Amino acid sequence: MLLKPFARLAFIAALTEISYCSAIFADISNPQLEAAYGALQQWYNSSNGLWVPSTGWWNSANCLTVIAGVATVDDRLEQQIAGVISKTYSKAPKWNAEMTKVVGVKDEPYLMQTYYGDQWPYLPPQYLKQHGKPLRQNFTGFLNSDEGWWALGWIAAYDLTNNQEYLSQAQAIFKDMYSVFGKTNCSKNDDGIGGIWWDKNHTYVNAIANELFFSTAASLANRVPPSYWTPPYLGIAKQQLAWFQGSGMIGANFTINDGLDQQTCRNNGGTIWTYNQGVILGGLVELSKATGDTSYIDTAHKIAEAAIATLAPSGILKDPCEPTGTCGADGSQFKGILVRNMLILHKVNPKDVYRDFFRRNAKSIWENDRNEWNQLSISWAGPLDPAYPANASTQSSAMDCLVAAVAVA
Repeated sequence: MLLKPFARLAFIAALTEISYCSAIFADISNPQLEAAYGALQQWYNSSNGLWVPSTGWWNSANCLTVIAGVATVDDRLEQQIAGVISKTYSKAPKWNAEMTKVVGVKDEPYLMQTYYGDQWPYLPPQYLKQHGKPLRQNFTGFLNSDEGWWALGWIAAYDLTNNQEYLSQAQAIFKDMYSVFGKTNCSKNDDGIGGIWWDKNHTYVNAIANELFFSTAASLANRVPPSYWTPPYLGIAKQQLAWFQGSGMIGANFTINDGLDQQTCRNNGGTIWTYNQGVILGGLVELSKATGDTSYIDTAHKIAEAAIATLAPSGILKDPCEPTGTCGADGSQFKGILVRNMLILHKVNPKDVYRDFFRRNAKSIWENDRNEWNQLSISWAGPLDPAYPANASTQSSAMDCLVAAVAVA
């Protein structure tokens, strides 16, 4: 049954033991994180194991990853979160969506957008007129155009619970991604052969899909014994990273553009989104662990520091689609993904710049981007925009930052 908004506010208040009208906090700690978690779970749909219809399929994979992160810093919620993860694992594959994915909207030509035929965000009228309503997709488990997010989500769930089923699911997802490895029209460059498509229709080779593939390969290399490597995860991670570095998507200043021009296979000069600076950080940390090569950590620091300088010049992280309202349900997820992976980097090689960044942004979220129900919206600097109400996407993204602030407290 879908939990109705605000139905469990009394429970959440008892859990967190703080007032909804709390004043300014010097630091974010577990009570605030628990309050945010309680607000997120008001959008959890126990009938399908997803945070639908508040947000969508790939966002729900990130919600799963976020709550796994919450459990690592809050023992009081660990058992409850393990139960939510188990329910998602059993129920989510049965959900079939009327869904289509496109790249680009009027003001942001490189913004990924997922549209649904039966829930928000709905398809634009012009798309419906030209293409008609999307067919209902019959997912095979967690295999679809967004499967890389689910692979990393199940790895996080495995790390939390040690449930082998979750790791096996991540392996199955990676195997499906691997089926197109090195088979795109842009899969060969001076640094080697690699790369996968962004979508099942093979329309675009972009940064995020390829970072997800790389990070999943490197993560599996550290969790699956080499004798069970099918395919060989470590070798693929190295090959994929070499191809990615040779693709030109990483600029001279270490910021990462959206993708490749499909005719020239060169950097398309696309938008520098926060999540494109993020996923690669986790992959580089995992590859460093697998190989003992600290140069990968050095590269990760360069990317992370460039992201802060470029996307948070005033100290508070912001995506280029803000605050115009064009971020949709996809762009609202991006910022937390960067912070989540920056925390992974910070844990293995701490820097004050990251600690300060987490705390500053978390404090701003709580003070400036929160309503009386502890719902967190898209603009971490604030103010709250009535035209862009909070949902499970904005909530989970902001919670990534709260988790990071608690982790470094």
